[in-house]
Amino acid sequence: MLPGLLGALAACGQDRAPAPQAEQAAPASPADSLALTLPSGIEIWFTASRQAISAEGSPCVERVMEIREGASRRLIPLLYTGAAPRRINDTTIEADIWLHCRPGNVYQVNVKSAQPVRVR
Repeated sequence: MLPGLLGALAACGQDRAPAPQAEQAAPASPADSLALTLPSGIEIWFTASRQAISAEGSPCVERVMEIREGASRRLIPLLYTGAAPRRINDTTIEADIWLHCRPGNVYQVNVKSAQPVRVR
């Protein structure tokens, strides 16, 4: 009886589907990169990112920005973009917010407070 039981147990494992292959590793986040330097020396850097897909199915990377002045770092909250910011003046930059790889509303950001304000 024992040999029959062992044979039945061995057969049970043979009906299983093959184990799924390990999922591909998520793409590495892009390194921080300088996006803009103001005449005052304040730098705007792309930092964190997210992967996005356009309505047409094309992938893109949307990035957040950080204001760097000496040792100070100020993250610009909730403003993911896919294009470089534009200098308005010595204290203000402008950037398009992106969603699903498309630019949308335009925001101006005071580089001292890092607060984005929708302008259109």
